Amino acid sequence: MSEQNIIEWDNRLAVRIPLIDNQHKKLLAMANDLYFACNYSTDSGKNQFERTVHDAVAYIRYHFSTEGRIMERTSYPDRDDHNREHTEFIKKVLENVKAFEEGKLFVPFRFVRFLRDWVLSHIAITDSKLGIFLTGLQKTGKPGVITMKVQS
Repeated sequence: MSEQNIIEWDNRLAVRIPLIDNQHKKLLAMANDLYFACNYSTDSGKNQFERTVHDAVAYIRYHFSTEGRIMERTSYPDRDDHNREHTEFIKKVLENVKAFEEGKLFVPFRFVRFLRDWVLSHIAITDSKLGIFLTGLQKTGKPGVITMKVQS
């Protein structure tokens, strides 16, 4: 891990679905942007943090929507549990964003560590299972999941 980043992409995190892996890389980059913004206690740093949080929330929703569509199209058997994890995560993130915007107790570093830990855990466990399922479909000659384009 570099001094400026709280998290680095590691190929062990790959779920072997390029669309999802590329989105995960972007999520990690956004977590690093948030971490970087936390390092500045100036108004400029606070504004950067706020902009980055809002961008991250929008991208997280987009990413979860992408995974949701893939799970729906492939009849992924664990999609309800997977989507429930997404819903709970978004709920916690939005609670933190609201606290930040209202000036309530909010510790940016704690929030960024929460994001890092959740994303790593979710990718390593939940998304890994999805990746195994999807690559299994590919091996059996099912429709092109790996190259699937998901409309936003």
